[in-house]
Amino acid sequence: MTAQKLLFDHAKRYPWRILAAIGLGFSGAVFNGVGTTLIVPAVFELLGTQESTGAIALPPLLEDVTEPFLGLPGPGRAVAMLSFIVLTILLKNLANYLSSVTSEGLSRRLTCDLRRAGLDLLLGVDIDYHNTMRTGDIIQRLNDQVGRAVTSINAVINLLRASLNILFFGMVLLSISGSLTLAAVVLMAGVLVLNRYVITRARAYGKALADASKDYSVRTLEMLNGMRLVKATANESAEFTQVEALIERRERAALQSQMNTAIIGPLNEILSILALVAIILISQFWLGSGSAASATLLLTFLFVLSRVVQFVGQLNSARSQLANSAASVDLVYDFLRRDNKPFMAQGDRALTTLQTGITFEGIDFKYPSAEGWSLQGIDLALPKGTTLALVGASGAGKSTLADLLPRFYDPQGGRIAIDGIDLREFDLGSLRRAMGIVSQDTFLFNATVRDNIAYAQPAATDDEVVQAAHRANAYEFISQLPQGFDTVVGDRGVLLSGGQRQRIAIARALLQNPPILILDEATSALDTVSEQLVQQALEDLSRDRTTLVIAHRLSTIRNADQIAVLDQGRVVELGTHDELLQQQGRYTDLYTMQFAHETGAYPVPPAITSPESYDLRTGLNVVLGSLQLLADGLIEDGPESEQLIQAAYR
Repeated sequence: MTAQKLLFDHAKRYPWRILAAIGLGFSGAVFNGVGTTLIVPAVFELLGTQESTGAIALPPLLEDVTEPFLGLPGPGRAVAMLSFIVLTILLKNLANYLSSVTSEGLSRRLTCDLRRAGLDLLLGVDIDYHNTMRTGDIIQRLNDQVGRAVTSINAVINLLRASLNILFFGMVLLSISGSLTLAAVVLMAGVLVLNRYVITRARAYGKALADASKDYSVRTLEMLNGMRLVKATANESAEFTQVEALIERRERAALQSQMNTAIIGPLNEILSILALVAIILISQFWLGSGSAASATLLLTFLFVLSRVVQFVGQLNSARSQLANSAASVDLVYDFLRRDNKPFMAQGDRALTTLQTGITFEGIDFKYPSAEGWSLQGIDLALPKGTTLALVGASGAGKSTLADLLPRFYDPQGGRIAIDGIDLREFDLGSLRRAMGIVSQDTFLFNATVRDNIAYAQPAATDDEVVQAAHRANAYEFISQLPQGFDTVVGDRGVLLSGGQRQRIAIARALLQNPPILILDEATSALDTVSEQLVQQALEDLSRDRTTLVIAHRLSTIRNADQIAVLDQGRVVELGTHDELLQQQGRYTDLYTMQFAHETGAYPVPPAITSPESYDLRTGLNVVLGSLQLLADGLIEDGPESEQLIQAAYR
C-alpha cells in the first residue's frame, strides 16, 4: 500500500478533479436509473395494454416515477414519458462525457507531476546514482512506467464510480423487489468470484510486461549509444538477434496481458446473461405470472439489473487494471523514493572569490560500492594562482581526488577546504559554478556550437562566444563548418573530431571564467597536431587561475608549480618536475617509460644528464615528430599546417 500511497499523495493536490469525475459519473447513473425505471411503464402506456398506469398495483418506486405523468391525457402521457426518457439519456451521456474528460485531465496532470518529480530527483541525486544505474532503465521508468502507473488512479476512480452506481441501482432494485434483489446479489457475487481468477493473473502478466518493457528499452538504448562499436565489430546481426528476442518477449507479455483483460468483457456478459435467465426463472415462483403488474415489475427489474451488470463489468475491469498496473506502481515508487538514494548535503555559504587557496587535509575515501580505499591520508595544498599536477599509473586515485573537489563525492575522512572553509559549508551551485572542468571525455549536447560554448553562461552575447572561441583556438575550424556557430554538432558531438570537441569545451570554460580549473587528462587521446592546439588553449585557460591537472603525458605538466605522484591512493612523491627527476623515484620511472614509449630509446639517467637535457630531448622529439607528419603528407596544407610549422620553428 505504500507504493499506492505515493500516487494518491500526488492525486490529493487535485481534490476537485477527483470529486468531479466521481460525482459526474454518479450523476450519469442517476439519470440512467430514472430513465431506465420509466422505460417499461412508458412502453406499456404506448402500447395501450393498460388504461392507466395508476390502475395497476406497482411498487412504490414505480408509482413515484410515474406519478408526475398520471394527470396527463392518455396519448400525451406516453409522449411525455418517452420525451423525459430521451432527456435523461442525454443528461446521462453528457455527465459521463464530462466525467471522462475530467478523469483524463487528472491523469495528464498526475503524469506531468510524477515526471516532474522524477526529473527533480535525477538532477538532485548524487552522481554515484547515475554511475550505478543504467540510463535506459531510468528513461523507461520516467516515461513508460509512469504512464502505466497513472492508470491505477483512473482505475480507482472508475472503481469508486462503478461502486456508487451499483449501490444506487441496488437501492432501486430493492425498492422494486427485495426477494429478486437478494437472488441477484447472490448471482452477482458468483460473477465477482469467478472474475477473481482473471484479476489474479492480471497482476502476474502486468509484472511480466513491465520487466519485458524495461529490458527492451535498456538494451535498445545501449545498442544505439554503442552503434560505433557495433559497426566497427560487424555485430549488426548479433545485436539484431538479441533485440529481436526482447521485442518478441515484450509482445508475448503484452499479448497475454491483453488477452487476459479482453476476456473480462465476454466472461461478464455470459455470466450476466445466465444470471438474468436465472432471475426470470426465480421470478416465476416469487411473483407469479399473467398479470400486467407482474410483467411491468419483472421487466423493470430486468432493465435496471442490466444496468447493474454493466457496472459490475466496469468494476471487474477496474480491478483488473489495478492489478495489471501494480508492478509499474511499485517501480515508480522505488524510482521516486529519496530515502534509498544518495543526496549531497547543501551548505549555505556562497563561494564568490578565492582568496588564499585550496587544501586537501587527511583525505580518506572509498566508493560506496567498493570494499577497499581509493584514497588514504592525502595532504596537499594548492595556493591561489598556482598549478598542482597529479600523476601516477591508472587506478592510482587521480580522477577520484579531482572528483572530490566539485563535491561529486564527499570523503569519509578528512576535509577539503577553500580559504580554510570546509567545502560542505558552501552552496553546491555556487561551488560548482566557481569551477571549470575540462576532461578527456568531453560531452557536447546535440545542439549548435554556439549553444554548447554558452552552456554554462546562457546569457553570454555572440561577441563573448566568438572571443572565447578565438582564445580556445577553435574559431578557425568553427568558421569553416557548414553553418559556422549555428552548426549542430550531433549526438555527443560526433560530427566533430576529438581535438575540435576539446577546444569547444575549453571555449566553454573560458566563457565561464571560473577561478578554479580542473583539467582531467584533457589531451591524452589526441594526435600531435590537436594536442598542440589544445595545449596552447589550455595554457591560455590556466593563466592566472588555480588549476588542478591530471596528466597522462608528463611533458604537458613540466611547468606545474607542484607535481604529486600518486600510487595506490597515496601521495608518494611531491615536488617540481626538476626536483622529482633528481629524486630518481616513481616519477623518474614514469618519465623514463613514457620517454622510451614516445622515442623508442631510453634517456640517460638524470644522475648523469641534467634535467635541461631531458627538456631539450623531449622538445626535439616533438619537433621531429611534427616535421615527419608534414614530410609524409599526413597534414593537409592550411591553417593547421601553418600552425604546426610555426610551433616547430619556435
